[in-house]
Amino acid sequence: MKSAPFHNDLALGPYGGGAFWTHTDDGVRIRVGHWGTENAHQGTVLLFPGRTEYIEKYGLTAVSFAARGYAVASVDWRGQGLADRLIDDRLKGHVEKFSDYQRDVRAFLKAVEDLNLPKPYYLIGHSMGGCIGLRALMNGLDVKAAAFSAPMWGIELATHLRPLAWVISSLLKPTPLRTMLAPGTSAEPVVTANSFDENKLTRDPEMYAYMRSHLAGIPEIALGGPTLAWLNEALREMRTLSKMPSPAVPTICGLGDVEKIVDPSRIHHRMANWPNGKLIEYAEGEHEVLMEVEATRTAFLAACADHFDANR
Repeated sequence: MKSAPFHNDLALGPYGGGAFWTHTDDGVRIRVGHWGTENAHQGTVLLFPGRTEYIEKYGLTAVSFAARGYAVASVDWRGQGLADRLIDDRLKGHVEKFSDYQRDVRAFLKAVEDLNLPKPYYLIGHSMGGCIGLRALMNGLDVKAAAFSAPMWGIELATHLRPLAWVISSLLKPTPLRTMLAPGTSAEPVVTANSFDENKLTRDPEMYAYMRSHLAGIPEIALGGPTLAWLNEALREMRTLSKMPSPAVPTICGLGDVEKIVDPSRIHHRMANWPNGKLIEYAEGEHEVLMEVEATRTAFLAACADHFDANR
């Protein structure tokens, strides 16, 4: 694998990380990154990021896991970060088929193995990464345990907008208009479009500034709203997954009680019926549980590490 750009000066991750290019089986170039391998006697956390995200966002998360003896590996999914964008307009989040993300998962896992990152493996999936991660677990992803942060098992939509989202995205998906932005979204990244006081991601101003610093320092990672095709594919994937039983993988899930991005009811329902599953709710927490105020953030990171320690 060839070296890829890696902005650890902005990520503030552990010393000694790196990033590499790899290709999926359909020829898309994605980026894989890792941290904390020197003292990783506990294994490797496979961190599946959310929509619009990128490896550097999780540098501080990697610091916490490195202190507990875990390496962290993450990935830029197709269409975001520094991975290949799929349409000419780089600011639109697009995918042709949601199942294509599983191609990225397979390429990511092969890269992790080629890099000889320590086993066993553990999964953390945030937001869209929680949807991709759930499907990967159902497909037999070889991890000892899993943790989810505000997983996208449903999207928070007003009741009257839900059927409209289905109808519009379904009708236009077979047409060139499928690359239009989904209604109510913008081409501008949410962390630059919204002030801290307007944001729905975190109550921590320093963590919000941390995310903003990445876009200022690496402007090519910027990504705005999703296309109609992405929306339709996501809705279909979430509906399909909702009808499937949870895998028998020990799992915890962190959720803020003022979540406004994903649908909390879907999370409550699945975790209530997950064998060896536990939902942990955080008072006044918003979407970014891993980037919430320090008390919430450190509590969830400790819960993840304790959970992984207990499942070796």
